[in-house]
This record gives sequence, C-alpha cells and structure tokens, in this order.
Amino acid sequence: MKALNELSVQDIQVALAKKKLSALELARFYIGKIAELDSAGPKLNTLLELNPDALDIAESLDREYAQQGPRGPLHGVPVLIKGNIDTGDKMRTSAGSRALENNFAPSDAFLVKMLRESGAVILGKANLTELANFLANGMRGGYSSLGGQVVNPLGAGLEVGGSSSGSAAAVSAGFCTAAVGTETNGSILHPARRCGVIGIKPTKGLVSRTGIVPISSSFDTAGPLARRVQDAAMLLWSMIGDDPADPATRFTGDIPMPAPSYFWDASLQGKKIAVDTLAAENASPEDAKLFEELLAAMRDEGAELYDVKLPAADREAVTAVEVYEIKRTMEAYLAGHPAAGIRTVSDILRFNEEHEGCLKYGQERLAEADRVSSGRLNEAEYLRALDVIRTSRAQIDDALAGGAIAIAMCGHNNVPPASGYPAISLPSGRLPDGQAAALNLIGTGFSDFELCRAAYVLERAGALYKPPFAY
Repeated sequence: MKALNELSVQDIQVALAKKKLSALELARFYIGKIAELDSAGPKLNTLLELNPDALDIAESLDREYAQQGPRGPLHGVPVLIKGNIDTGDKMRTSAGSRALENNFAPSDAFLVKMLRESGAVILGKANLTELANFLANGMRGGYSSLGGQVVNPLGAGLEVGGSSSGSAAAVSAGFCTAAVGTETNGSILHPARRCGVIGIKPTKGLVSRTGIVPISSSFDTAGPLARRVQDAAMLLWSMIGDDPADPATRFTGDIPMPAPSYFWDASLQGKKIAVDTLAAENASPEDAKLFEELLAAMRDEGAELYDVKLPAADREAVTAVEVYEIKRTMEAYLAGHPAAGIRTVSDILRFNEEHEGCLKYGQERLAEADRVSSGRLNEAEYLRALDVIRTSRAQIDDALAGGAIAIAMCGHNNVPPASGYPAISLPSGRLPDGQAAALNLIGTGFSDFELCRAAYVLERAGALYKPPFAY
C-alpha cells in the first residue's frame, strides 16, 4: 500500500473495505505528522489547534463501519477546517484573532455538518491570515496574532499566500487528505497557487456560508483544497446542500457524486476554452512559458481554444463592497456567538488596542470599515459599487457564452470573486525563484463540476505540477 499521506479519498475507502486500514490508524498517522513537523521540527504553523476528540471520532467511525458499513464517501477521511469556520465542539472559531479566542461556536457550520454526515474526521482548525485578511492592508499572508506565521512547505522563504494559508500549506505538507478554506477575494485560489495544490473557489450559493466568520455577503464562500482533482471534487460535493439559514444556497439539481466513474469519460475533445490573452500579455516570461505549456496540453486533448479578453471586475468596487458589508455581516455573526464576549467591530478594534501582541501589522482596514459603514448598507458609494459588479458579471456571461470555460493567469483576473462564479487553481510548475505557479480555470455559475472534469483531464495527462512532500 502507498504511504498513508499519499492515499486519495478513494484509496482510503478501498483500504477500509479490505480491512487494510482503519480510520483510527489514519488519524493517528496524521496527528503524528503534525506533532513532528507543525509545532516542532520546521514549525510550519499550519494549525491553530488539533481536535482533542479526533481519535475518539475515528474510533467511533471504525465501529460504525464494522456494524453497518460506510457512513458516506468521506468515511474516515482526515480533513482540516479553516479557523474561521464554526465547529460545535471543543475547538474555538477564532479566525486567528486573539479578540475571538474564546469564541466557542454553539453548533457546527452547515458545511461541517455535511462533512460529518459524509464520514469525515475533522482533525483540527487551520491557521489563516487573521480575520481572513481584513484587519490590516499590509499584513503578510498566513500571519495571525493567535497562530503566528504559516510557513510554506515548498520553502521557508517563499510566500504562502492568504487567507486560507494554513489549509493550503497543510495539504501541501501532507498533514491531511484534504482541507477546507474560505474565499472572499482570492483567499482559496491564491494560497493554493503558492503551495502548489488544487484549490476550488465554488459558485456562490453552492456551499452554505452559515457558521463562517464573515466579511462580505456578496462574495464569501468556502471551498476545498487537495493534492488531487478528484479529492477536491469529492470534498466539495460532500459540503453542498440547500441551507434554509443561507438565502444564497439553492437546489441545483442532482449532481452526480464525483467518484472515479464520474471522471472515466472526462474529455476536452471539442470543448471550447476561452484563453484570457490580456492576462497572458502581462505575465512574466516564466509564467507565460508555463501558460503556453498548459495550452499545448489542452490542444493535445482536443480542446478548441479561442482568444478573449476577459473583463476584470473593478477592484475599487470590489473593495468598497467588502468595506461596507463587513460591519453588518460580522456583527450579525457575533450576535449569535455570545461566548466570544465580543459584540461589535468596535469591540474587536478596542480589544486589539488594549492587548499587547495584537497589532503587529496594525488594523487600519477594519478600522476604516467601522468608520465609513453605518451597517445599514444604504450608502450611495456601496450601491454604486454593487452596480459595477453586476455589470462585470454580465460581461463575463457574454465572454463565456455557449458553455465555454476560460483559462487565465492566476492572480491576473478577479473574475471569480467578483462574479460569484467558480474557479479552480491548477498547479503548473515552479518558477526560477522556487515559487509555485498556477493557472485558473473559470466557468459560469454552477459549472463547478464541469471545471473539475476539465481539470482532471489535464491531471490525467500529466500536465499539472505535483509538489513533493517536503519533509
């Protein structure tokens, strides 16, 4: 059998069925890896805390398996959850902030409930850029006052990206089979790129936002990170559902489970791929070379490529929406979490000012939001910004008419967060400075699993970069 941290979700299910592995054995292995390398050894700081009940949960799942078979497609699969996602257990939901260190959620986030029902073992909470990178403009990716600095497993001097830094780095280091991140504006795609792993930013409304420390009701979502396309797809599928508490979620039809058979006939033959030429023109020579290599792989697989200049959403409008929405969304969240002892954005700002070690990078971004927003979302600037976002979404629909998907340089296009549309970060190689590079596949609303099939074709063809286990 493969090394345990090389097992895919499907490998784990096969090994459990053949009694060659137990959920308890797998959980112990990963917890041992984390103890050896995360808080000790190279001190990657990918975790805020381990789940003290993880081994008991794994043992219980083994008993359940023996009596009635697998609970679901993730039975016994070790998963890490970003530290801004509620778990109704002994772990905090701090978002990396010392101000929220006592935030013990009253219940699981909807997506966590879905993962548990699928049989996942929640190993712990991953570190992140504090408050999902909405505290200070100059904060380094992966830093939080509670968890310290996440280190990139591909090299200690490399940028790790944010804000789902710990989730991406833990997957890259081999501390879990897969992890959950969240994204408002690049917070899954960016760290996935930096750490050389697959990251999926789903369509807004596919995954419930209930129980996630929020920033923007217009942009927030959660999504998977993994070393394989199929594993990321299976994690995503296991999180989706119609949540009555989240008006953005809606029934999207019967989505087939992305087990291996879902990918057997995956093909790019005749598939229309829009190539974002504007982003390619602005790329470095090294990035452009990797871009061309992946385009060549797509042509070899039968894709029909055509050039398009994807409209980029207005960055000032995106920022304005976030600034005006966070006060309302954050304070609504805090109202349902009395254990935090914090009620308002002003309370967070005051706590940070009064406690040493909270303001390494300042907090001007959050302070600005508290200052300019009434929390009523009726400001003229906010309403104008929403109109700009709606216009950019219509332009994207025009560019990707007829079911086409697009490929763009990672980091050069903010279409996915602004539009609410899905994207997958595809690891494409390493640059001369050692940093990992990636490209994004982008689709229209609820084309998430078609994007997964397209990404799988490239993975199957050997066109995607696979990071080595660094330790």
